[in-house]
Amino acid sequence: MNFALSVLRLMCLAWLVPVVLLKGSNTQNQRRHKDVYLGENTRHKHGGRIDFKTKKSDSTKSLLIKSEQLLRIEDHDFAMRPGFGGSAIPVGIDVQVESIDSISEVNMDFTMTLYLRHYWQDDRLAFPSSNNKSRTFDARLVKKIWVPDVFFVHSKRSFIHDTTMENIMLRVYPDGNILYSVRITVTALCSMGFSRFPLDTQNCSLELESCEYDRLRFNIVLSLIIVFISVVNVPYSLFLSGWYNRLYINFILRRHIFFFMLQTYFPTMLMVMLSWVSFWIDRRAVPARVSLGITTVLTMSTIITGVSASMPQVSYVKAVDIYLWASFLFVFLSVIEYAAVNYFTTVEEMKKLQKGKLPVSYDATQAMAYDGCFHDDIDVSPFPELPTTPSTTRTIPPRASSTEPPPTEGTRLWRKRSVGKNIRFIMSNSYMIDSYSRIIFPLAYLLFNIIYWCIYS
Repeated sequence: MNFALSVLRLMCLAWLVPVVLLKGSNTQNQRRHKDVYLGENTRHKHGGRIDFKTKKSDSTKSLLIKSEQLLRIEDHDFAMRPGFGGSAIPVGIDVQVESIDSISEVNMDFTMTLYLRHYWQDDRLAFPSSNNKSRTFDARLVKKIWVPDVFFVHSKRSFIHDTTMENIMLRVYPDGNILYSVRITVTALCSMGFSRFPLDTQNCSLELESCEYDRLRFNIVLSLIIVFISVVNVPYSLFLSGWYNRLYINFILRRHIFFFMLQTYFPTMLMVMLSWVSFWIDRRAVPARVSLGITTVLTMSTIITGVSASMPQVSYVKAVDIYLWASFLFVFLSVIEYAAVNYFTTVEEMKKLQKGKLPVSYDATQAMAYDGCFHDDIDVSPFPELPTTPSTTRTIPPRASSTEPPPTEGTRLWRKRSVGKNIRFIMSNSYMIDSYSRIIFPLAYLLFNIIYWCIYS
């Protein structure tokens, strides 16, 4: 009997052992499949490298959830401003200019990169803190709370820097004070006046205003700006419902003249002085003087065209236009001066030829084409003496008796001439025009420069 019971027990054990082993193997297979599933997901996320630390929860997401719980984000409606229906909210603005990237006279705008910081208080975000330390968050929390809807008036282009992440910082203090900082590049309109260009000073303003709220009061908190001069908080209304406070940040931009001195003024001065060289060239050297005059005129035209191409098309005269066109007038007058000299010389020699003071073989056209070189075919022999005829003989009348003593040695006799006689005298002696031009042109241009720089500098 005992033997039969022992055999029965052994048979039961033999039947139970495969069942336990089968359950154990199924459990191991399930764990293995789960590990393989996690491994495949990890490979997709980490480029084929299995990192078992990813099985843990994301600390950033958990911290964000804890922060939302700490700030009670879900308990309030942040679509409304703090203290909705009450008094205006004071919002502090801190503008720190990082760089002024460009200033365009043609487009009449300026581009700058700046840090725009906002300060305000929202009691809904107050949180208990034992050490009274603030919490700093990134752009993800900014999208879930209320922030001032400030925009740049007269802005053409603007963007928030996002390399390597969005350059946005949010700092919340336990008492509900908030600091919101953002790094922006903005291109704003600047109404420039060019009546004194390039000796001008421009006043460009960066204007900030709330887009929706008319009960925000802007206060300037800090200004670390190189050319920052003033901030004006002015109520402004234009096709809007109510009065909107607008913050003006004025920039005084003074232009450096040295670049324009090298590119415009010095070349213009040299061209004007080069045109004076023709006054020392022989008046009979027609090709030399004409080519020099035409070259200076064309060069001045090129300078004026280049300056006008880099400037906006305005309906008034600029300071640089006055200088360029006055210099162009001096160059043009030097060409006209030689035309007058050439004409009067021709008239003078034709008169001498008609009066017989020049030899019959004299060719006026050949003489006026003289180019400053020696020619064997031009007769430069002295003129023959003219025969004396009764018509050419002059009778000198006797001098009237005078009680005045005769002039002593070393004294000069001055005879006054009228303006007309002086002009006729110069026309009959055309070489004197060049002599006077050598003095009049430089003195007149010097006087013009003195007046110009005294007015615009």
